[in-house]
Amino acid sequence: MNTPASVLIVGASAAGLSTAESLRRQGYRGRLTLLGGEPHLPYDRPPLSKQVLSGQWAPERAQLRPPAALSDLDADFVLGDPAVGLDAATHTVRTASGNTLQAEAIVLATGVRPRTLPESAELAGVHVLRTLDDTLALQLDLLRSKRLVVMGEGVLGAEIAATARTLGLDVTMVGPQPAPMFSQLGPMVSGLLADVHTEHGVHLRLGTGVTGLTGRRGRVAGVRLDTGEELPADVVVVAIGGIPNTDWLAGSGLALDNGVVCDSRCRAAEGIYAVGDVARWPHRDVLLRLENRTNATEQAAVAAANILGADQPYTPIPHFWTDQFDTKIQVHGTLPADADVTIVDGDVANRRFVARHSVAGRAVGFVGWNMPKQTRLRRQEIVDLQLANH
Repeated sequence: MNTPASVLIVGASAAGLSTAESLRRQGYRGRLTLLGGEPHLPYDRPPLSKQVLSGQWAPERAQLRPPAALSDLDADFVLGDPAVGLDAATHTVRTASGNTLQAEAIVLATGVRPRTLPESAELAGVHVLRTLDDTLALQLDLLRSKRLVVMGEGVLGAEIAATARTLGLDVTMVGPQPAPMFSQLGPMVSGLLADVHTEHGVHLRLGTGVTGLTGRRGRVAGVRLDTGEELPADVVVVAIGGIPNTDWLAGSGLALDNGVVCDSRCRAAEGIYAVGDVARWPHRDVLLRLENRTNATEQAAVAAANILGADQPYTPIPHFWTDQFDTKIQVHGTLPADADVTIVDGDVANRRFVARHSVAGRAVGFVGWNMPKQTRLRRQEIVDLQLANH
């Protein structure tokens, strides 16, 4: 396979920038272009719901690299001009401004957008959080409000609830699951996380659904639950998951199914690759799509290697983390609902522990609570099992 003379990366966030950096690190010297829909230089998303939202960090601190480092990449950054179409046969991307960009290899790193409610567009005070601009708009609203309802009990919803509570707001978290991050952490650890939120004054209305929003003079005033109750709210955050940004790829000829469907080499078509939140690829006999920061970086490195002629499958050990109040939770591997859970380090009573999740006696995942180093070391058990199976 010949090294492409030019590479166009569509998406200038963590996955897109990581792809560019991996290409350069692996010796690529061809023409490199990053096309981004937002006007901002590449920035990190995990701090948005925590350090930036709380005001601990100025927005600029979330930038992934200083301008000098971006300059050293020797890449063209085309920002504030989202892609609106792809011709996979000619490797041509059209942008909202009418521009066309062409390259021998294309990497799709367009991420996801937040799910919204139909009423959201009509009422002030209803927010999502995905971009830096979303965060700054929410921050401004929180500073002049007293009551926040967070719809969603996943990672993002739980982090926003924790941050807003530390800012002094009256916070209620609503969602269908029985505890915060139940599907990601399992019953034992999510139950402990529920205790932490309750101890810090977050009102949990979990196991409930939302039927709609109420407004007054064009601004949100409350959240209606399926129990018939209405929770009063000055601000509402909708954190009910993301939708892969693939609408612009309709008619491109690529396989689109809850993301851009790739092979195990991150390849969606000849000379076209996908990385990060938008990519869906075969992993242990299932099509997997991961929305986390670690995956963006690791998948980018593999895609970059394959663009340059490697034949490397992407077989990650999934990893994500979350910081809420004084708690740092880290997960390596997977935590199936039917796994056997044993504490292998620390003590649950002291809220410092590592739990092993095993299936048929084999470790498949570890979750650590305020023990990041020990959790990372335990990850090696999963690595060793993977090596033994190959």
